[in-house]
Amino acid sequence: MPEGSAGSTSPPGPRSREPEVRAYAPGRVNLIGEHTDYNDGLALSIALQLGTTVSFRPDPAAESVVVSSDLAPGRAGVPIDTAPDDDAAHGTRVTGWASYVAGCVWALREHGVRAPGGRMAIRSDVPVGAGLSSSAALECAVLHALAAAAEATVDRRTLALIAQRAENRYVGAPTGLLDQLSSLYGADGTALLLDFRSLQVTPVPVTLGGAVLLVIDSRSPHRNADGEYRRRRAACEDAARRLSAPSLRYVRDDGWRALRGDELRRRARHVLTENRRVRDAAQALRDGDCTRFGELMNQSHHSMRADFEITTPGIDRIAETARDLGAFGARMTGGGFGGSVVALAPAEAAMRIESTLPGLVADAGDPRPTVIRVRPGAGAGPVMAQ
Repeated sequence: MPEGSAGSTSPPGPRSREPEVRAYAPGRVNLIGEHTDYNDGLALSIALQLGTTVSFRPDPAAESVVVSSDLAPGRAGVPIDTAPDDDAAHGTRVTGWASYVAGCVWALREHGVRAPGGRMAIRSDVPVGAGLSSSAALECAVLHALAAAAEATVDRRTLALIAQRAENRYVGAPTGLLDQLSSLYGADGTALLLDFRSLQVTPVPVTLGGAVLLVIDSRSPHRNADGEYRRRRAACEDAARRLSAPSLRYVRDDGWRALRGDELRRRARHVLTENRRVRDAAQALRDGDCTRFGELMNQSHHSMRADFEITTPGIDRIAETARDLGAFGARMTGGGFGGSVVALAPAEAAMRIESTLPGLVADAGDPRPTVIRVRPGAGAGPVMAQ
């Protein structure tokens, strides 16, 4: 299927004559491997069949991208020469939800691709704040559309790095590459074993028999840019420095024992043992061993709760309830402090979870969660014009 083109057989003219460029990028569910990406570690994720679609009509004469979204009222203007060091107080640096678009415009320009101005419309069915990477879906769709409009070819790995730079430097969220690689490399029926040291992406067939993957949105949004995420990352960097390693990926599994201080030891232990769990989970998925995969999910959740301390009582209650209702395993997914739980369950247990879990959680005094079935979907790319 050919890419949507930003070119024209006629000279540039009014905005209405410029061809529209459309691009799509999915959200993702991280099956296992949390807070490993910025530690050069491993993760196992899938792209969702939920995503963000960007429609962009370039205007060579425009000096900004005027953006609208179905998730926010009004429009925002993004100057094509915007930069993270501009003065937000005087309106030259974009803030709020549109900062993700502005970050993409800036980071793409830093890469050598100058995006044109124009009008951009964003539609998304990825829940915001649910730990399903709505921000990366937005970034990857925007970058695909802008690159196509500029008639530039950028490979997926480079797009991921550009998106990460946009989020780190412009938005100010110190995220790793998990979300962007998952969105860009997704494939139907396939999980992705991600190695953040080599940036190698290895497809892993999803063989579940009759088992079902569920995502349970706690309806308690998380915010990656908050201080707790930054503190976890700083602790991991401190642990690696104390162990004379470039990152925790270079430390053996039991290397955390050499650290002083209970909290620092627990933070490092989570990352080191999580990498091992990811390897084992990928093999369990290849073998179709749902029982083993579920055990690893449960171990991961325990580590996130006890060692990394990024779950919440509500998230813990959802994971425990899913297990009580028959799931092979359940764990928080995403950066933590809210968001969603991913569960793997036999078909009959999945129906119990869908029908019973929301009420049980609400009766305990938490927001009523939503439960959806998910399957691995296709990755980001241009969308053919209809």
